[in-house]
Amino acid sequence: MIIAISGKSGCGNTSVSTRLAERLGLTLVNYTFRNLAAETGKTFAEVCQAAQNDFSYDKIIDSHQVELAKQGNCVLGSRLAIWMVDFADLKVFLEASIETRANRILKREGGTFQQRYDETAARDARDTGRYMQLYGIDNNKHDFADMIIDTALYTPDQIVDLIVAEVKRRGLK
Repeated sequence: MIIAISGKSGCGNTSVSTRLAERLGLTLVNYTFRNLAAETGKTFAEVCQAAQNDFSYDKIIDSHQVELAKQGNCVLGSRLAIWMVDFADLKVFLEASIETRANRILKREGGTFQQRYDETAARDARDTGRYMQLYGIDNNKHDFADMIIDTALYTPDQIVDLIVAEVKRRGLK
């Protein structure tokens, strides 16, 4: 079984993917710019900035994730999982307003709401432009996902419950 989970920054991808993998006893695949930054000794901001002009960062992350997902029995949580892993058994898109996402990032990273709001809006625009240029993917169009969940309405554990119920309904586990 392969479950792909996507959503923009601050939607809860990592929290939901991690908890879902634990609950179902599946491998978590969540290799991100943060991981790449740590491995290369760069800051997250440096990697994000470099990725704007050097698509090799995206290609490294995306190809690594797809290869890991092909091994099966995993939950893949990434910005592009539902697009890149078209062979997934279940595709879930997590969404939330920019205000909700900025507040979550504020709680995680500190600063001011306006800082986090502006950074989130800028990151959304950069990501959307980069994904379109690199892969022809419009990450604002996710209506093909099997499930679209507004994460402002639920806790991460409740979201996991919803996904597990869908997995059972489909007879996947």
